[in-house]
Amino acid sequence: MKNTSNNAWLRGSAALQALALAGAGFAAFSTPAFAQNAAQGASADEGDVIVVTGSLIRRTDAETPSPVTTVSVEDLDKRGISTVQDGLQRLASNNGPALTNSFSANGAFAAGASAVSLRGLSTNSTLVLFDGMRAAYYPLSDDGTRNFVDLNTIPDDIIERVEVVRDGASSNYGADAIAGVVNIITKKNFKGVAGRAETGISSRGDGAQYRLSLTAGTGDIDDNGYNAYISGFYVNSQQLKNSQRRYPYNSNDFRNICNNGVCGANNTVDGLDGNGEYPAFSPVVTNTGSTLFVRPASALDGTQNGRYQMLNPAAGCHLSTPYNLTAADLAANPSAPTTVCNEDLVKNYGIINPDIERYGLSAKFTARIGDSSEAYAEFNFLQTKVAYDGLPSTIRGNAPAPYYFPRYSTSGNVAYYGNDTILQLPVYVCPRGTTVACTAANGTLNPNNPFAAQGENAAIIGRLPNSIEHDESRTRAYRGAFGIKGPINDNWNYQVDATAMHIDLRRKSDGYVYIQHLLDVIADGSFNFVNPAANSQATLNYLMPTAIATSTSDLVQTQATVTGKLMDLPGGPLQLAAGVSFRYEAIDSPSINSDFNGGTERYYRLNGFAVKGDRRVYSAFAELSAPIIDQLEIDAAGRYDRYSGGLDNFSPKVGVKIKPVKQVLLRGTYSRGFRIPSFGEANATFPTTGYVSNTQNLFNDTYLSQYGCTVATFSSCPAYIRSGTYGQTSLANPQLKPEKSRSFTAGILVEPMRGVSLSVDYYNIKKTGAITTPDYSPALIAYYQGQPIPAGYTVIEDVPIAPGDTRTPRVAFVQAPFINANTIKTEGLDFEFNVDRPVTDSIRWSSSLQASYIIRLETEFPDGTVQRYDGTLGNFNLTAGSGTPKWHGTWLNTVDFGKFALSGTVNFFGGYDLSAMDQGTGYKDCGLDDGSLPCRVKDYITFDLNAQVKVNDNFTFYANVLNLFDRLPPIDTVTYGANAYNPVQGGSGILGRYFSVGVKAKY
Repeated sequence: MKNTSNNAWLRGSAALQALALAGAGFAAFSTPAFAQNAAQGASADEGDVIVVTGSLIRRTDAETPSPVTTVSVEDLDKRGISTVQDGLQRLASNNGPALTNSFSANGAFAAGASAVSLRGLSTNSTLVLFDGMRAAYYPLSDDGTRNFVDLNTIPDDIIERVEVVRDGASSNYGADAIAGVVNIITKKNFKGVAGRAETGISSRGDGAQYRLSLTAGTGDIDDNGYNAYISGFYVNSQQLKNSQRRYPYNSNDFRNICNNGVCGANNTVDGLDGNGEYPAFSPVVTNTGSTLFVRPASALDGTQNGRYQMLNPAAGCHLSTPYNLTAADLAANPSAPTTVCNEDLVKNYGIINPDIERYGLSAKFTARIGDSSEAYAEFNFLQTKVAYDGLPSTIRGNAPAPYYFPRYSTSGNVAYYGNDTILQLPVYVCPRGTTVACTAANGTLNPNNPFAAQGENAAIIGRLPNSIEHDESRTRAYRGAFGIKGPINDNWNYQVDATAMHIDLRRKSDGYVYIQHLLDVIADGSFNFVNPAANSQATLNYLMPTAIATSTSDLVQTQATVTGKLMDLPGGPLQLAAGVSFRYEAIDSPSINSDFNGGTERYYRLNGFAVKGDRRVYSAFAELSAPIIDQLEIDAAGRYDRYSGGLDNFSPKVGVKIKPVKQVLLRGTYSRGFRIPSFGEANATFPTTGYVSNTQNLFNDTYLSQYGCTVATFSSCPAYIRSGTYGQTSLANPQLKPEKSRSFTAGILVEPMRGVSLSVDYYNIKKTGAITTPDYSPALIAYYQGQPIPAGYTVIEDVPIAPGDTRTPRVAFVQAPFINANTIKTEGLDFEFNVDRPVTDSIRWSSSLQASYIIRLETEFPDGTVQRYDGTLGNFNLTAGSGTPKWHGTWLNTVDFGKFALSGTVNFFGGYDLSAMDQGTGYKDCGLDDGSLPCRVKDYITFDLNAQVKVNDNFTFYANVLNLFDRLPPIDTVTYGANAYNPVQGGSGILGRYFSVGVKAKY
C-alpha cells in the first residue's frame, strides 16, 4: 500500500495551523526582508564598551562589518530548548554535516559527541570558542578524520549568550574559522540563588528527560569590587528505541512504502523480496540474524555443500517469524534452508537516541584590581555519559577485523580460502592447550556440530541470541581560565587571558566477540552453540571480554592584546588592536581494537581507528578600525600562525560598513583563512577503511578470462568475484598542507523604526587544497591489467579462491594517503527579521526569524570535473549521507502580557533530491531512489509552543509542547545514521509531540 501518513501533518486548532503555515511560508518564500540579530543580547547601553565576536576592537556600536547572530538564553527558554547544544543544532546556518547525539547510537566514529557545521562545510570548518578562547578537540574524530569541539561540554546554566559570526574569521582566531565562529559567552556577574527543575516526556510515554540546576553567587563588581558564583546542573535523557515509533521508523521491511505502484525492499534478515518471494541471491549465506544456521562442509578443504538448517530446530526462530520456502524458492536457492527466519533487526534492536547523562560544576570569581583593572578566574567540570544497546553479538564480520577462519580437517591440515569469513565448526574438539592436530585419536566428536558423526565440518552463520552489544562512552572535561584587563593610560588598554582544558574519554564495549577466544572455544567445544543460554557467565566473559580504551585531548592557550586610539578621524577614533598568542594542542586516542598483536587478537565490529599527535602554535595578529566619516567605516585585520611542524599561514581580512542614512547599513567583508590538517589526517596510527562493493566495470576481460567470464558476461562470474568487496584504506599523511579559503560577504541591514530590523547577507566561500582521499581507480585498473601499481598506492591481494588456486586473486585492500586536491565552493543567503514592539501599554510582541539558503555547494576535482550537492543527499564524505538541504530556518514569536507570555516557534528544514553526485548519480536525477519514494524528500516543518507564568518575582512556571502537531520526519530510506528518516533534518522531531514542564526560581 502507498504510505500517506505524512500527508496529514497538521492537526489541532485552526488558528495554530494557520500560524504554523504562515510562518513556514514566510521562512521559505518571502522576499529579502529578513534581518540580523547582531545587537540582540550583545547591545550596550549608551557609553558602554563591548567586544563583539569576530573583532578585537572595543566599541559602543555592536554593528560590525561581519554578520553576527546572537542567541540569548532567554531566546532558548522561549523556544522550549533545554540545552545550548540543542539550540546550536537548530541554528539556521547549521546544515547537513552536523553531528547530532542520535548518531552515537548508529555507528558514529565520534560516538558520544555533538558538533555544529555552519554553511554545510562540515564540523572541522566551524570554530567553537568559550569566552573568546579555544576549547580542546573531542578525542575522537568525525569519520576518523575531522577534529571538532563537542557541544556536550558546554556548561549550560552559566551561559549568558552565544554569538555566531557568519563569515570567515581566521584573521582573528586562526585555523578552522573558515565557515564561521561560535562563541559561547559565560555570565560575568551573578548575585543571589537561582535554580531550575524540568521534566519532559513524549505523548507516547517515552523519551523522558530531566533537568536540575542550581546557581549561587555573591558580591557585585561595581558595589563590592568582586563577584563570585558557583553553579551545578544535571541532565538525563533516556534511550529511545525504534520499536517505540510507528512504521516505517520501526522496521527494516520497506515493502509498505510505495510510490506509483513501486514498493520498497524487504531488508529484514533472511527476509522475502518485494514480491513476497525468497530472493535468488541466497541472503541466508550472509545471515546476520540471531538464529544460528549450519551447513555441511568438507573436513578436507572446507568446501560447503547441501542446505543450511537451523542448528537447534526445537528453539525455532529467535524474535522473528518462520517462513517455509516453496518448491520454487528451494529450486532457485540450492543452499537455502527449508525454513528461514524473517527477522527485523531494526524492530528488535534498533536505537534512535542513546541514554545521555550529563552533569557539571562551574565556579567563577571576578574582582576589581586597583581602581580600574579587573581579573577573573573560572573553572568548569563536566561529565557526559552516552550509552546504548546494539545488535546481538556476531561471530563473524568484515571491517575493522577481516579474518579468514582456519578450516580444521580430520588430517590436521589448516587451509584459508575464499573471502566469506564464514566460521566452520570442526569434527573433533580437544582440550584447550592442545598443540597437535585434533583428531579421533586425541579428541571427541564436536557436540555443536550436527554433521560430526558423518565426518563433516559445520559452516555456521548467525548471531548469538543471548548476548547484546552494548557501548558506553564517558567524557570528563576539565577547563580552567584566567584573565586580567585594564587601562594602560587614557587611550590604551591591555588584556591577558589564559586557558587550559583536558578531556578524558573512556570507551567501554561489551558483547563483542574476541576472535582468538572464539577460535579457542570452538576448538575445545566449551561454548554451547546449540543452546547459547546454557553457557555460564564465565564462558561468555571469556568469549566477549570487555573492551576498554581511554583517549585524551589537551589544550593550553595564552593570549595578550592591547587596544587603543591612534588618532581621531572625522567619523571617530582610529583604533588599533594587536596581540600575540601561544597554544598547545594534543590528542592521544589509542585504538580500542588494534591488530598490533596479530589478526586474531582483536574484536569483530569495533572501530579500530587510532591517532596520536601534538603541536604548538605561535601567533601574532592585529586589527585596525577606521571610521573615515560618520557614514563609512573600514576595518582591516591580519594574523600570522606558525606551527611547530613547520607549517605557517597568514590570514588577512577587510571589512566595510556604510551607513548612507541612519536606518540603513551596508556591510561587506573579504577574508582569507585556512584549516590545518587534523590529527587524524596527519597523525593517525591506525587508519580508516571503507568497504566498497565490486562492480562490473571494476574489472577487465583479461583478468576475468581466467575465471571463465568477461565484463559483458559478468553475471556468470563466480560469486567470489561478483559479490565481494574491497577496502579503501585512508592513510595519514604528515606532509599535508593546510586547506586555504577565500570568502566574502555582502549584506544590508535595515532598521525602519525602533525595535524593527531586517537584513539579508550573501556569502561566498571557496576552499582550495581541500584534504581528501585520492581516486583509487588507477591502482585497481593497474592491478587488474597486470601493470605496475602507481606510486603512492599499495594493493593488498585477497586470499586465493581455493587452496592452491593459481588464478590471480582479486583486490582485498587499496591503501593510499590523504592528499590536498579538491576545491570546495559554497554560496548562499542569510535572512533575519526581528521585531520587539509594544502592542499596548501592557502587551509586547517580539518576533525573530532566521533563515539560511544554500545557493550552491560543489566540489571540483583535479581533473576539472565538478560534483554539485546542494539540495541533494551529497556529499556523502562530508555529510554521512544526511545531505545538504537548501533551506533551514526558524521563526519565533512571543506575546508578553507581563505576568504571562506565550511563544510559538516554526522550525523549517528543506527537502532534497534523492541523488548524490559523489555516489555516481547526476545532479538532482533521483539516482538513489529505487522508485518507492518520490524523487524529492519533503520539507519538514514543525511547530513548538511555550507558555510562561510569572507567579511573582521569585517563581516562574513554564510548559512546552514541542512538535505540537506530532509531525514525524519525512520518510527517507536512502540516508544512513537513522532508519527511514534523515537524522539531521529530522533532529528531535522523531520524538513526536513532546511535553515538558518546569519551574525557575530566583532569590
